[in-house]
Amino acid sequence: MSRTSQPTRLPADVYDAAVAAAAVSSRAVAQQIAHWARIGRELEMSPQVNNRAITQVLAGAVSYDGLGEQEQAIVRKEWAERVTALRSELDYAAGFAAAGESYSEIDEDGNLVIHPPRG
Repeated sequence: MSRTSQPTRLPADVYDAAVAAAAVSSRAVAQQIAHWARIGRELEMSPQVNNRAITQVLAGAVSYDGLGEQEQAIVRKEWAERVTALRSELDYAAGFAAAGESYSEIDEDGNLVIHPPRG
């Protein structure tokens, strides 16, 4: 039976990481992504990693404290990725502007900067 590749959309950060990793490992980008997919599949099927418990913690159904060290590390990495993704979508300045409110922040030198309401 002949199998063909199916087009798949990837987040830009995953694709960019695959490009960088492929260059280092002498693989094509598609080969690098397939390699990572195989590793992920094996990790999920590993008897040494309780993927079901990880999924339950990520869903908020069970406590993080009940996980082993390896599962906790996987959960922390996923949480960090989720927080980064959520933070990248935030635009507080636009929200304050839309509400007609002022806001303050600290600049790179540690100085207080007050932004008056727009509009």
